[in-house]
Amino acid sequence: MKKYLFLLFAGFTFSTAQSQEITDALRYAQNNLNGTARFQAMSGAFGALGGDLSSLNINPAGSAVFSNNQAAFTISSLNTKNNSNYFGTKTSEKDNSFDLNQAGGVFVFKNNNPNSNWKKFSLALNYENTNNFNNSFFSAGTNPNNSVDNYFLSYANGIPFGDFENTSYSRLDFAAQQAYLGYQAFVINPVSPTDDNTLYNSNVPAGGNYYQENEITSQGYNGKLSFNAATSYKDKLYIGINLNSHFTDFRQFSSFYEDNDAPLTNEYTVSRLRFENELYTYGTGFSFQLGAIAKVTNELRLGLAYESSTWYNLNDEFTQYLSAVSSKTNGPDTNDVVNPQITNVYAPYKLQTPSKLTGSLAYVFGKSGLISVDYAIKDYSNTQFKPKNEFTGTNAYMSNVLDNTGELRIGAEYKIEKLSLRAGYRYEQSPYKNTATMGDLNGYSAGLGYNFGSTKLDLSYAYAKRDSQQAFFSQGLTDSAKINSINNNVALTLLFEL
Repeated sequence: MKKYLFLLFAGFTFSTAQSQEITDALRYAQNNLNGTARFQAMSGAFGALGGDLSSLNINPAGSAVFSNNQAAFTISSLNTKNNSNYFGTKTSEKDNSFDLNQAGGVFVFKNNNPNSNWKKFSLALNYENTNNFNNSFFSAGTNPNNSVDNYFLSYANGIPFGDFENTSYSRLDFAAQQAYLGYQAFVINPVSPTDDNTLYNSNVPAGGNYYQENEITSQGYNGKLSFNAATSYKDKLYIGINLNSHFTDFRQFSSFYEDNDAPLTNEYTVSRLRFENELYTYGTGFSFQLGAIAKVTNELRLGLAYESSTWYNLNDEFTQYLSAVSSKTNGPDTNDVVNPQITNVYAPYKLQTPSKLTGSLAYVFGKSGLISVDYAIKDYSNTQFKPKNEFTGTNAYMSNVLDNTGELRIGAEYKIEKLSLRAGYRYEQSPYKNTATMGDLNGYSAGLGYNFGSTKLDLSYAYAKRDSQQAFFSQGLTDSAKINSINNNVALTLLFEL
């Protein structure tokens, strides 16, 4: 017999099955524009320039361009605004964060042997927050067609009723846990209350207007620590390598609410519910980069860089909560709460993000200024979860819907004595073949810097805009809110010549 209040023991349960999604993969496959203020002001177009600690994230040969030892520290303030449109209802949510975005140093060793063509050797260590996960979304509107009951039905149909009726939440896999929640909260019922029943129906009335709210709040970071070495041949050719260590820490909380105005249709009719999920992902990764810069003339420079896949080892922890209010034809409303108080700790898994190839060109106008262009290619369809045999369906789906993309970055700098003026533009193609899912990104940036001698101070502002569609759930209730995301990032870098 069902219980109206489910409070299972608090603790952890270990499981090997979880529903990984394409959004989980893209979270770690994409990077924001971060780094030093000079780098951000020029939209990251540094592949053929070097001479900036953040340029090493594009082309590791850039550290050999430095003339002197240098250290830099960058703080940044990120403001994100997400405008949502869900069935004609418009909402907006903002998020602000402040952090130490970059810190690093480079050491240059000059070769004083006049007979050697290898003029200098450089070592660098640089940390960057490559992705800031602090973000908030809020969508609300009246859905005339679909209720969240479809989410629970999509998991329950096909599962024998006895699999979760006679088993605790902690012993079930992910799909059966969703069926368990829906059943215990009276959202769904078996067609026949027998152990071998695999068909279910809903206690949510059909034909009503379903008012729905979906709030998602995330926080965390994706950090990258680069160990760099580079050298210069005749001060004409620069080659370098990065060995990168990645750190990720991500937490996301989602709260979905629904109510309806439909009349009572049976003994129990669900009139409103709230469904909460919390995901915590943490782990480490490794990647490497190779690059070269050629000084064709004193003015013209060319760059070519390769960034390998990042191989992540990730861990997930997941908690859920569901409450539903049912109206009765012959009695007061009841509030059915399913609160397992269980943290699902899933088996570790791996993620391989796509590699990237960047070609660059820069033209330097003596000491007065420069213009630089980078173009990068990245094939998101190569993204894979591992072990492959456990993620066959997800990997095949990503291969079909994700695409080979291009990224264009253009930056310029003009110097007026000790003052530098900078500007940039960047364009990133959508990682999806269907750009309605996620549109292209357009960004603009500007900044200035002042040279005090052994100390420099740089300030930048970067703007980026991208449209996307956000489904509340991966299956069942897949209606999407149209999201217009706007990022404003202000960065300040203090740089020391050592």
